[in-house]
Amino acid sequence: MPTRRRPGPCSTTGGCSRCARRTARRRCSPPRRRTPPGSPSAPCCTTCASCGCPPSARRRPTSTPPTPCARRAGASGAARPAPDPGGTAGHRAAGPTVGPCAQSPSPSPAAPEALVLGEQPDPTPGPGEVVLEIAATAVNKADTLQRQGNYPPPPGASDVLGLECSGTVAELGEGVEGWAVGDEVCALLAGGGYAERVAVPAGQLMPVPAGVDLVTAGGLPEVACTVWSNVFMVAGLRADEVFLVHGGAGGIGSMAIQVAKALGATVAATAGSPEKVEHCRSLGADLAINYREQDFVEELKALPAGGADVILDNIGAKYLARNLDALRTSGRLVVIGMQGGSKAELDLGRLLTKRAAVAATSLRGRPPAEKAAIVAATVEHVWPLVADGTVRPTVGSTYPLEEVAQAHRSVDESSHTGKVMLTL
Repeated sequence: MPTRRRPGPCSTTGGCSRCARRTARRRCSPPRRRTPPGSPSAPCCTTCASCGCPPSARRRPTSTPPTPCARRAGASGAARPAPDPGGTAGHRAAGPTVGPCAQSPSPSPAAPEALVLGEQPDPTPGPGEVVLEIAATAVNKADTLQRQGNYPPPPGASDVLGLECSGTVAELGEGVEGWAVGDEVCALLAGGGYAERVAVPAGQLMPVPAGVDLVTAGGLPEVACTVWSNVFMVAGLRADEVFLVHGGAGGIGSMAIQVAKALGATVAATAGSPEKVEHCRSLGADLAINYREQDFVEELKALPAGGADVILDNIGAKYLARNLDALRTSGRLVVIGMQGGSKAELDLGRLLTKRAAVAATSLRGRPPAEKAAIVAATVEHVWPLVADGTVRPTVGSTYPLEEVAQAHRSVDESSHTGKVMLTL
């Protein structure tokens, strides 16, 4: 198979227009072209050559593992063997600038601008895995936290961002059944979605729901699996109960409102602006609360039920006491985020009096078997609602992968509604 190589040296002082146009967003990843196997590889540009990148960081036929300038993502995040000297084709992936390949002056490691495109070897499927040619992925809050160094990937997972994707099956690993090369799918990932290719356990694949285009499908797995596993599998929300979701205008909130409403619950949601409050109402929320102007505890207590039976919370410590106040007797609080901190005092007396329960869960670090069970349940219960239009995917904005920094900035600023998508 032919290898990919970088163009030959160019002068940064002389003004290589190609590098000048792309440096800000691709760093050491100028345009590529294919060359015959065994051809020597030149430095990507004199910027890279002068910054001290070791030769193994530049794309060339080698068995030496790549440095951070050319990270590789494996299936569900597992590291992959380096390519054979004969040459394995590579693909683009987005990640933070690390080490000598960062431009000078380099952005803060936590800034969106620290995300740049680079090259990495193509993944190969292990037993029970498939390789996907990615069409789209989505920016989740977890991605921005990982970029900032606050949410490291699980052991063995890729450091390339991206917890979900859609695309086409390109390769099948040993023992994979029920899928064929060319199938259009979406997938739940532990990492590696911000790339052209990713390997993933077959149990985490999901068919594209009827009536949904391939790009939009790339924003479904993470939110749908998060909502179904937490609101219904953990908290056991029933049709006659009151459900509150914080951050109702975001990706998870938008999905939670619709699924809970479709299954007969009374739905309340918090949001941070009049426009986002209206967005929640348009999705079916019976009570939409502007948390900047209203007290969600008082608003819930004013309902005939007098509170919420189930609360899905992405804030954490800041809302812990108030969430407990908002719960009805036998209520269930499920915490899935810590945007408001990780440590708070819990009044066990109040918890006992209400016979309430508090659960904290995460999806990314679960074993593949648990993820497969969640994926199967989500396809069984949520996909029919998407297919018949009862639940509709909400995409707020779409960016090409080259504009990943702008997409992250949108999520950082909470200026979006629904999902923020990246296309390849």
